[in-house]
Formats: sequence, structure tokens, C-alpha cells
Amino acid sequence: MQLADRLNDLAASGHEISFDSIGLPPEVVLAEVADVAAGPQAPLLAEAVTHVFDHSEQGWAEAAAQFPVGFARQPSFLHTIAALEQLFNSTATIQGLAKPLNGALLAGLDQLVSTRPMVAAARLEGAVRLAVSDAVSPIKVWGAIEDLDGADTPEDFAERLPRIIGLGLDRWSNDEQAITETLRGLLGRLSEGGAGDVDAFVELGYDRLRSALASRTVADVSQNVEAALAWFRTADAAEEARHDAQAYGAVCECLLAFTAGRTDDLRGAVGRLDAALEQQSAWNWGMHQPAWMKPQAVADVAWGHLVLQLQRAAELLQDDVWMEPWEALDHVLSAYQSVRTVCPIGARSGSGLAMLVEPAVEDAFLRQQALLGQLRRAVASPERHPGAGLDQATASSLLERLDQQVILSSARARRESGTDSSSSSGEDAEADQERAHRFAPTAVRKLGIGFTAGLAGKVSDDELKTIDGLAYMDDLTRLRQSDPLVVPLLGKIMDELSSFPDFIGETRRTFGILVEQTLLFLKATADLDSSSTFGDGRYDAKGKKVKIRDYRRRFDKSQGDLVPLEEDLQQHFHYWLLSGQISNLVQVEPINSALGRADVLVHFGSRQYLTEIKKNHTSNDRAYLERHYLAQAAEYSNTNVPFGQLLVLDLTEKEKVGTPRVDELTWVATHRPPQTVVDRAVVAAVVTGNRHTPSDFS
Repeated sequence: MQLADRLNDLAASGHEISFDSIGLPPEVVLAEVADVAAGPQAPLLAEAVTHVFDHSEQGWAEAAAQFPVGFARQPSFLHTIAALEQLFNSTATIQGLAKPLNGALLAGLDQLVSTRPMVAAARLEGAVRLAVSDAVSPIKVWGAIEDLDGADTPEDFAERLPRIIGLGLDRWSNDEQAITETLRGLLGRLSEGGAGDVDAFVELGYDRLRSALASRTVADVSQNVEAALAWFRTADAAEEARHDAQAYGAVCECLLAFTAGRTDDLRGAVGRLDAALEQQSAWNWGMHQPAWMKPQAVADVAWGHLVLQLQRAAELLQDDVWMEPWEALDHVLSAYQSVRTVCPIGARSGSGLAMLVEPAVEDAFLRQQALLGQLRRAVASPERHPGAGLDQATASSLLERLDQQVILSSARARRESGTDSSSSSGEDAEADQERAHRFAPTAVRKLGIGFTAGLAGKVSDDELKTIDGLAYMDDLTRLRQSDPLVVPLLGKIMDELSSFPDFIGETRRTFGILVEQTLLFLKATADLDSSSTFGDGRYDAKGKKVKIRDYRRRFDKSQGDLVPLEEDLQQHFHYWLLSGQISNLVQVEPINSALGRADVLVHFGSRQYLTEIKKNHTSNDRAYLERHYLAQAAEYSNTNVPFGQLLVLDLTEKEKVGTPRVDELTWVATHRPPQTVVDRAVVAAVVTGNRHTPSDFS
């Protein structure tokens, strides 16, 4: 084609590409432009198209309008993204071609997902970019996203999907609840395993941090920052060199440390943030960054600036004497105000962070009367400021808040001494809950707000921080011992269990702990290279040495091998719980009744959870296992909370096709006995035995 040849010649010579410089008659260009847009010269043609709109080239509008028509047939991923990058660099072009280009990008998208997944991902990215920039109505792209199923998409498509979803959440999370829930649901499914799971972890962390910025209560802010930190840690553990996850995890740690007044922890988190950002900069040096991801770099700077302000403010608030009182006051007021003005990661308002940061600053002023005196002097005589001037509005607002707290503290002291009977227990309970969220957010997540708030009412702020530090270190230890497969699977199971009305309070906390330990057990058992949980180094209650047979390995009855028993899995699970992190919290006992049952009963005080243990030689199909074992597993919960577990040792003959993952063998099953009205929930899992070793596949 003449047009394609001329585009190649212009590119080779380094000349500017435009329809005028091509030098072909308009009728020839018009006849060929659609076919060229579908071929390898599409990025070069896109440059000519943008020249039409940017320089108001006369006589070429009709030819430029034919570009989307042919671009809908573009089969190449590289040519698609290169052409789109060229088009999006021109605001005038996007305004002129937005609707036809959007139609071309979404045309046949569902078929492309299965036939050309990478091209489909590039097109969806382009359509989302058009929608979030308000160049087109988002309705069509929302429909395309709602038709996606994160669990069944090809790997090449799933790899790029989380960041596209994150782009949508940046734009629509504050305004469009329906599409926001769809995007979050799709992101959650992507996080459950597959090519895009690590990116999904990071995007889920961004989403929770974004929610923290928009939250309006201390509890919501604290819980969202804690949840964001957990997702960033998961991503960091899942993949080497995830500097973005490391950096934003450090940001969350900085916020929580400043809130609780842990200056040493804040200093350490700032160091980790600096290291992560430096590594990320080096890692990306000279690398192409898509234009739509460049605002993330601005967000990194905004967060970095805020964290440095918090670090400096924390150090100054710790000092007993300020050598440069005006300068120090400026630093603190800057940090106090910045949380209301910084808007990273697409947030419309940073006010949510103020609920964590501002009370920490106010507490420091109230503790140190010298600081409070300096603030009063600054508000009364701002003209004494030797520099450019005091932030009078922020200083006055802070002083007003402090005076209100002094009044409230005096009233509280009178109530506690019995001289004021107008107190409300509801106010005290609310205050304890707020203290729990501020000073012990990790303990709240692990132990629940009821327990932690009750504890907050009995201990000082410093003691509450110490308790949270223990919970925090326990959390770090648990995360080091687990892997990215366990964390999202646990979250998925907890979400499903939340649909049961009885899964609240103490039941949620205790059964959740048992499920977590069960998942860690399943992960360890699935690793054939690990033999540390087997052997003859364990002892029963009578001091007798116990040997746990490795039921995972293949056995051959014709060679005299013993067939594994339910008791083998029972003993293994029993001793796993006894030697794990909950050994000092629960009573664990194996049940061996005259009927041959092999179960494990776990007591959390009055709450008891039975884990039914079975073996099966016939089928590991979920429907089959539920039909044969679910009713018995749920029966024990008739006299206690309606939750239990079922572990089935799969001894079926295996083909050399590999072993399913733990998250593919674990699910939540529901059983309702006849003539009853309460559903029983059973966390069921298949433990794969009679397995081929990895060397068998060679």
C-alpha cells in the first residue's frame, strides 16, 4: 500500500509525520487509512492523525476519522499500545475521536479476551483511560468490566487487569458505588491466585488506603490503614523487588506509629520508605513508564513529603525544650495541617488521616505545658514570628481544640472522683473505643474492638501501646511463617463466613484463629519437600514417643506398604495445633470413640469446634465429599456454635498431572439438617495423600 510505504519512509528519514508530509492525494489516503490502522504502521499513522487535530490541518479530518474504523481490527499488542500512547498524548485528538475510538476499543472485547488476551487488555486499558478522563461516558466500559470474570480469564489478560481496575477505583471510588463494588469484587477474585494476584494485592492495599483517606470515623481510618498494611506486606512477601508494596507498607507503618506516639518505630519506617523509593527509582531508571501511571509518581512524592513532616514533628514533640521554638512550631503546624491538604492516590480529600494524626499532635501539646504555652503565645502575638509569618488559622484551630480537651478532661476527672453524676457510660465507652483504634489498631484487628476497648478502659495509653506492640510482633511472625497463598485464602473464607448471622464477636475471633492455623497446616502438609512436621520426635500426654506416618507419600499394598489411616491425619493435625501459636489459648483433644471416629476438638473457653477427619479412596470431588461427610461434620455443632471443619485425606490413585493448590482444595460448605432453620458452616479441605513426588514427573 502506498500509504504504508510513505509512513515507513518518513519514519526512516526522521521527518515529522503528517498527512501533508506524506504527499499522497486525499482520495488515496482515505481509501487506505483504515487498512493501515489495522496493520504494523498503526503507531506511525496515529502520529499523522494527532497532527491533524493539534495543528488544525485542513482537508484531512475525514481521513483521520477512519483511523478508529481500522484500529478495531488491529491484532498486535505492541502496535495497539504504541498507537494508543501516541493518541493519548494529544488532548485535541482524544476530544475529537473519543466516541469512535471508544467503540473500536470495546468492539468484540469479550471474544478477544479468549483469542488475543493481551490485545484485549490493551484495549480495555485504553477504554478505561477514556472513561476516567471524562472524554466519554463510562457506561459502556462499566458494562464491559461487569462481564469479566477474574477467575476464568486467561493468564496474559489477568496479568494486566489489576492495574486497570486500580485506575478505575482511583476515579470512581468516591462517586459510583455500583461500579466500585464490581471492581473490588473482581480485584478480590484476582487476588485468590493466578497471574495477577500480586498486583491485585497491591491494588487492594491502595484501595484500603484510599478508603482511609475518605473515612469519617477514627475506627474506619485505623482499620483501613491496618488492612492496607496487611495487603502491602502480602505483596512484598509474594514477589521479590516489589518496591511499591514496600514503600506503601512503610507509609502505613509511619501513620500508625505517629498516631501511637512510637517515634522509634516511625523513624525505622521512614528509613524503610527511603530505601524502597530509592530502590524503586533505580529499578525503573531508563524504563518506559506509561503516561497513565505517571500520576503515581506524584502520589509517591506527596506521601514522602507527608511522612517526612510527621517524622520531624514527632521528634520535635518529644523534645522537652525547643532551641528554636518558632521554627519548631512551624514544623508541627505544617504536619498538623498537611493531612487535610495532601490527596495522594486519587483521593478527593485527605481529611480521614486527620483523625489519626491530629489527636497525636494534640496529646503531645497537652502533655507538655511548655509547648502549649508557646502555642498560646504564638496565637496571641503572631507578629513576633521572625520569619515569613505564622500559620495563624491552623494555630488558632489547634489551640481551640486543645482548650476543648482541657474542659472535657476536667469533666472526666470530676466524674471519676464521684463529684459529677452527669456522666454517661456511653461517652466513656466511645472514648475507650477511640483510644483502642488510635493506640492499638493491630490488637483491634486481631482481638476485636469489644475486647480491646474493654482493655483500654483499664490501662494507660502507654500500656495499650505495649499490648499493641506484642500483637504487632505476633502479626509479623505469623506473616513470615505463612505465604501469599494463605493470606488471601483466609480473607476469602472469612468473608464467606461473615454471611452467617452467628459469625460475630467471640465466635468470629476464635473460629477465625482456628481456620488460620488450619490453612497454615494445609500449606505445610502440601509441601512434599518439607518433612519437619513428621517423624518420631513428638510425645503424647503420657510421655510416649509418637511417630506420625507420612500419609502424603505413595503406597503400594502389593509391596506390603501400610495404607494410611484417618488416625495418621488426626495425630498430625492434633500435634500441629499443640505446637503452634494457639497452644496456650486453647485445649485440643483428639477424639477416638468406640465407633472409630478420628476427630480433633478445640476449646476456646465455652466455645468448641470439632474438626471431622475422614479418608477417601473413591473421589475427591466436592459434591461427592459433601454428600458423604458434610452432615456428620455439621452434626456436632447442634449443641454449640454452628461452625466446624472437615479434613478429608484423599487416597485416590493419582495420575502424573500435578497436584491442586491448597486454595483449590479448600472451601466453605453449608449444611442445614431437615426441619431446622439454622445453617451450619463447615470449612472443608482435601488433604492430598498417595502423591507422586516431583521427581516422578521427570
